[in-house]
Amino acid sequence: MKQLKVFSGRASRVLASEIASYLGIPLGQLEIVNFSDGEVFVQIQENIRGCDVFLVQSICYPPNEHLMELLIILDACKRASAERITAVLPYFAYGRQDRKSQPRVPITGKLVADLLSTAGAQRILTMDLHAGQIQGFFNIPVDHLFASPVLVEHIRSYKFDNLVVIAPDAGGVERARAFAKRLGCSLGIVDKRREEKNVAKVMRIIGEVRNRNTLVVDDIVDTAGTLVETASALLAEGARSVYACCTHPVLSGPAIGRINESALSELVTTNTIPLLANQESEPKKITVLSVAHLLGEAVKRIHSDDSVSSLFI
Repeated sequence: MKQLKVFSGRASRVLASEIASYLGIPLGQLEIVNFSDGEVFVQIQENIRGCDVFLVQSICYPPNEHLMELLIILDACKRASAERITAVLPYFAYGRQDRKSQPRVPITGKLVADLLSTAGAQRILTMDLHAGQIQGFFNIPVDHLFASPVLVEHIRSYKFDNLVVIAPDAGGVERARAFAKRLGCSLGIVDKRREEKNVAKVMRIIGEVRNRNTLVVDDIVDTAGTLVETASALLAEGARSVYACCTHPVLSGPAIGRINESALSELVTTNTIPLLANQESEPKKITVLSVAHLLGEAVKRIHSDDSVSSLFI
């Protein structure tokens, strides 16, 4: 069997180290530096000829820099004669730009998919895409994992009574329904209107939340404006408490400060994106869970040509 190698870009070194530890192998040696004008230089510092290479890099803040770095590392791996190159993308940026929602706008998610394939990725391993259909943007195999097993297990430990899972918008109903089914509780929906980019207004709550604990479930929390407004709306409707969980803590701009000052009891998230990568505020209400074992198990099964389907839950 070809040798397994795991490398990391600068966006995900801690998570990649945890994945390598799970697999019982050292993290691959990779030099990444910037020239004085900002150009990225990469050198793989070990032989990868004929190896099965997994490259871990979240396309997180600053996304353009981390994307370009990822493309350059992929090219380096291709030119170093790796047998197979799998891009492990815990967070796939530009996934929210997955369609033409207005005239004369790009479908940037498709563009990024094409760039990754052209640079040398022969397979993609990712987690909680903003829309499952994004898998179709790729002409190479995509393994799409979900963080729900990790998040649900943690939420169960709270032993909530009268819990209601809340979908923050109509697009998140399927995700919230899956959580509600696994937690054995009812479902509520927030009717909101997006007035401009990163600005949404909660209109009304669909479902019974009075005197009940509520859990808002989403894939991404970005500026946290919608989440904070949803928490206030739920409490105004008589909810006993408001918790939230998400897979990707983008948490840009004033997000952490908003969460700290909000009526939200806690945000449970994962380490697909390194927390505080672009923040100054201390995260007082945020709990971070590791998904390294999920990604590590998927890497192990892909490498050994075993089924990965049991992880798609």
